[in-house]
Amino acid sequence: MSTRRVLVTGGTGFLGRQIVEGCRRRGEDVTVLGLEELPDTPTMVVDLTQPGIDLGEKSFDVVYHLAGLAHFIPKTDDDARKFFDVNVEGTKNLLSALSLSEPPEAILFVSTVAVYGLETGEMIAEDQARQATDPYGLSKIDAEDVLHGWATGKNTRLSILRLPLVAGPNPVGNLGAMVSALKARRYVNIAGGRARRSMVLARDVADAMPLAADHGGTYHLTDGHHPSFAELSSSLAGRIGVRQPGNLPKLPAHMLAAAGDALGWMTRKEMPFNSRKLGKMSASFTFSDEAAREQLKWSPSRVVDHPQDVVG
Repeated sequence: MSTRRVLVTGGTGFLGRQIVEGCRRRGEDVTVLGLEELPDTPTMVVDLTQPGIDLGEKSFDVVYHLAGLAHFIPKTDDDARKFFDVNVEGTKNLLSALSLSEPPEAILFVSTVAVYGLETGEMIAEDQARQATDPYGLSKIDAEDVLHGWATGKNTRLSILRLPLVAGPNPVGNLGAMVSALKARRYVNIAGGRARRSMVLARDVADAMPLAADHGGTYHLTDGHHPSFAELSSSLAGRIGVRQPGNLPKLPAHMLAAAGDALGWMTRKEMPFNSRKLGKMSASFTFSDEAAREQLKWSPSRVVDHPQDVVG
């Protein structure tokens, strides 16, 4: 049986490094496409926003497409266009390059639950309408559609992973902000920290990649536990070695958020705490991974049981 040839775009990023390591564990012939070299790994340094990408004579059995722009708040129209330049045009440029040789058997795209355009909800399934209105969510919707059209025309199996918050070493986004606040002893839970969030360990995502690529389809991947803010912050605080987080009752939290709104309006800068962030910390936002469990035999670990995978 020949060794599987795998291309990982965005393989030098937060999640990409975990995916590349998973490929190595499985003994696959992995090549990375990214903006910088990845040590000890064949890497093509490529900017996907530029057309005319040259993959040389290589062809691949599977492509894991992770490269994209995220965790960035646009402040201008030019900022908003960057999402489409990277996530949509970058995908088109990649597919144009792949079309110059034998198409891969499978392509897996790492998308996001942001395509739904929601900020609250419980056990949302993959058939939820994609109604995002923000540049990030819209760009991911467009990229999904581009991939569907290309894969159908090339008879390539397409898989899409719509991921929630991903937990791993040196996390980005909201989880990274929580870790930083805990280390600085500035984190408190809101109204008891009862709101729950779907999340998943990066290493579990890496293990699920070949299963999803072989099967095809669209899936959520979560740890199945959907920890509360209180559970997650307590687990991370114990690992970091700081005191357990305090609690800010609902009324003072609303007063503080209003002050953050006013200060943000005056300074034209987003404050560390405002009404938008209060809303996110006060409402549950969870996703069903039933399809992955049934079709891929998905059996992940609970994030709160593995804080060492987040803070070392």
